[in-house]
Amino acid sequence: MKRYDKNGLLALSFNALFLIFILAPLVIVCLVAFTDKGYLSLPWDGLSLRWFRAILDHPEFIDAFWISIYIALGSASVAVALAIPAALATARYNYIGRGMIMAFFMSPLMVPHVVLGVSFLRFLSSLGWSGTFVGLVACHVIIIMPYALRLVLASVTGMDRATEAAARSLGASKWTTFTRVTIPLILPGIFGGWILAFITSFDELTMTVFIASPSTTTLPVRMYQHITETIDPLIASVSAVIIFITMVMMIVLDRIFGLDKLLVGK
Repeated sequence: MKRYDKNGLLALSFNALFLIFILAPLVIVCLVAFTDKGYLSLPWDGLSLRWFRAILDHPEFIDAFWISIYIALGSASVAVALAIPAALATARYNYIGRGMIMAFFMSPLMVPHVVLGVSFLRFLSSLGWSGTFVGLVACHVIIIMPYALRLVLASVTGMDRATEAAARSLGASKWTTFTRVTIPLILPGIFGGWILAFITSFDELTMTVFIASPSTTTLPVRMYQHITETIDPLIASVSAVIIFITMVMMIVLDRIFGLDKLLVGK
C-alpha cells in the first residue's frame, strides 16, 4: 500500500511538473502583456491595460487577424472535405498502391516548411497567384491535410460497419446511408480534424511568410514583422488575446461536443 501511494505521488508530481513546464511560457507572456513599461518586463509594479489598448492603435493587427481567420476557415473546410473520401478509400479498400497514396497525403509532414514555402512561391508565381487569397488557401490545405486526415481516418477505422449494412438492408440508398449513417458516426473525427487543421493553419508562419503579400498578411506574419522592428510588449498583449480566445473556444467546444471525443475521434 505504501509502495502504491509512493508511486502515485511520484506520478502526480511528474504530471504537475510537466504541466508547469508547458504552461509557464504562456503564463509569462500573459504577465508581460499587463506591464506598464515600454519594454518587456513582468508587471511587478502593478497591472496595466496599456498594451491592450495599444492594439486598437494598430489596425494592421486586427486586419491580419481576420485574414488569418478567413484563410484558416477556408483551408480547414477544404482539407476536411478532401480527407473524408481519402479516409474512406484508405480504410475500407485494399488496392495496389494504397500505402503510396497514404504516404503521399502525409508527405507534407516530412518536408520542412521552409522548403515548402520556397516551392510554393515559385509555383504560385508561375501561375500568377503569388500573394493571392486563393493561393494562400491552396497552400495551407496541402500542409494541414495530414492533420485532418489522421483524425478522420481514426474515426472511419473505428466505426462499426454493421450499422451501414443495416441501413442498406432496410432499403436506404448509398447516398442516404452515407449522409445519414456514415457521416454522423464519424462526425467527432471530422470536427476534431477540422479544429486541428484550423489551429495549424491559423498558426502557420514559416511557409506563409514566403507567399503572403501586403494585402494577405496573416497575423503570425504580422507579429513576426513587428518583432523584427521593435521589442515592445505589444506582441505579448496580442498573444494574450489569442490565448484567451483559444481558451474560450476550447471551453465552448468541450461543453457542446466534449474535447475527449473530438481529440480521440470516436
